Amino acid sequence: MTLEILTPDKKVFEGEATSVTLPGTLGFFEILNHHAPIISTLQDGKVVVRGSGKEEVFYIKGGVVEASNNVVTVLAEGIEQR
Repeated sequence: MTLEILTPDKKVFEGEATSVTLPGTLGFFEILNHHAPIISTLQDGKVVVRGSGKEEVFYIKGGVVEASNNVVTVLAEGIEQR
């Protein structure tokens, strides 16, 4: 699936992923290939992107996520540097 992580001022990530774990407002959840369409709000927390045998971690400051037709877009209010 294609994943984009965006903030108001820049594109943080764009690429292929096999799964992404997100900090939903009701708890963490995972989106995999061919996931049913979803729109959800996100809270501050860790986003884990997995693909091609590697894992990348981003820390977001809230936002929303939309997934449809193997395209996942995360609109984060900000990214924390760690």
